[in-house]
Amino acid sequence: MQNTEVIMSRIKPLSPTQLADFKPMFDVLENTMGYIPNNLLSMAHWPELLTAFGGIGATILQSGELDRGLKQLVAMVASAAHGCHYCQAHTSHSAHKLGVSQEKVEATFEFESSSLFSDAERAALKLAWHAALQPNASSDSDFASLKEHYSDREIVEIVSVIALFGFLNRWSDTMGSELEPLPQAFAESINLGARRLGS
Repeated sequence: MQNTEVIMSRIKPLSPTQLADFKPMFDVLENTMGYIPNNLLSMAHWPELLTAFGGIGATILQSGELDRGLKQLVAMVASAAHGCHYCQAHTSHSAHKLGVSQEKVEATFEFESSSLFSDAERAALKLAWHAALQPNASSDSDFASLKEHYSDREIVEIVSVIALFGFLNRWSDTMGSELEPLPQAFAESINLGARRLGS
């Protein structure tokens, strides 16, 4: 059953106008995402944390050898396994902005059977699903499948995305981060709230 309870921020996000030191980071976020995420604005109550998190987030999501669209789909599947609607909305919208078709974003919940996904993509998304489950259900078999398609470096990038969103899923849900209009509209366009992995 879908949770229809309205989430309200438990800690009020700071305004970007209060955070002049973070303007370069916020400019990058607005250029890439189209908005400044509320979960980061709540994190800004501890500026050193936001600085550190901004660095690791940018490294994991905006650099490396792995396709950035695939990274967002990995994050989306991990967030779906965790049940974090906020991060599912963000990552589905970001994947689409990075060139992943809306049809493929919608099919991500059936990645194991959808013809839109390659074997390499299925291996990455399966690890995301298994590693995000509680308890962690990743296996040697998952890694054997990954090694058929990815270098060790690329596998480290995949696991880094999953780990990053383990933090973000818990942060965003625990804080009750309010979803911004752009990802909210995209989530509604694909009926994200009704979708479940393997359904």
